[in-house]
Amino acid sequence: MIKVEGLTKEYGGARVVDGLDFEVRPGVVTGFLGPNGAGKSTTMRLILGLARPTAGRALVDGRPYAELDDPLRRVGALLDAQALHGGRTAHGHLHWLAAASGLPDRRVDEVLSQVGLADAAGRRIRGFSLGMRQRLGVAAALLGDPPVLMLDEPVNGLDPEGIRWIRTLLRELAAEGRAVLVSSHLMTEMALTADHLVVIGRGRLLADSAASAFIDRHGRTRVRVRAVDPARLDALLRAPGLGTRLTGEAAGDRTGTADSGPEVGAEPVDGGAWEVRGVAPERIAAFAAANGVVLYEIAVRQDSLEEAFMRMTADSVEYRAVAA
Repeated sequence: MIKVEGLTKEYGGARVVDGLDFEVRPGVVTGFLGPNGAGKSTTMRLILGLARPTAGRALVDGRPYAELDDPLRRVGALLDAQALHGGRTAHGHLHWLAAASGLPDRRVDEVLSQVGLADAAGRRIRGFSLGMRQRLGVAAALLGDPPVLMLDEPVNGLDPEGIRWIRTLLRELAAEGRAVLVSSHLMTEMALTADHLVVIGRGRLLADSAASAFIDRHGRTRVRVRAVDPARLDALLRAPGLGTRLTGEAAGDRTGTADSGPEVGAEPVDGGAWEVRGVAPERIAAFAAANGVVLYEIAVRQDSLEEAFMRMTADSVEYRAVAA
């Protein structure tokens, strides 16, 4: 496993990693998330001994990476798929890595086949697409059959088939009992892949929890409703007994009631529907039935991981653009 304790890194007086504490456990895909500039890549470099921490430490199986006797057999990493010698062939690149670590050359052919590059083994890397380079980087990470894997943005440049392949691969590796740490900005993929999330912002730990618990805590749950008579639904949602208040354009000068706090409310959405926050769907259905309002749609909508992530990290975004 990977264990990070009080990990801190400063560059020129600026603290880019600030007292991080977290673990990457075996048998789990841990998603490592954060806005641009949050310190994710720096943290991964610190774990791999490519930079020295200002304070704290990062351990792999209880030891710093630099003290591992056979690092390629202990940790497989992909940090930059572009950092490859363009003049080498795919087989040649993996061959020298295997030779340097005392690995049998058959492992080169095995991992090339595993990542789908067997037919490109003799081609020069300079002619590879970004997706092919990513696959080659994953092959290098798998070369020593390590129990710990660290991948930074592994789906960059991959086509839909490749994205699905890497998703399946990561889950299979974790199912074998390996500790898998993967950094990505693609929230949809993280939602499908990660069991656990470590979220940082401005170098500090913001969340360390199961993916489902993260969404439950930082996301919102809304109930979408539509009625046969939209006007009666409008009146129902403003009725004091339900405890909602109108928000958005439909509110106008109508106040309704807000006895359940600011997260309780209702607003119109597409197709004549309304979204209600802070009220259980069964309460809405019962209240509508008691008042003779016929509903023909009532559905619960939970925020996605992306929506929960955006809400949770809103104050930690370093670079913010405003769309016209």
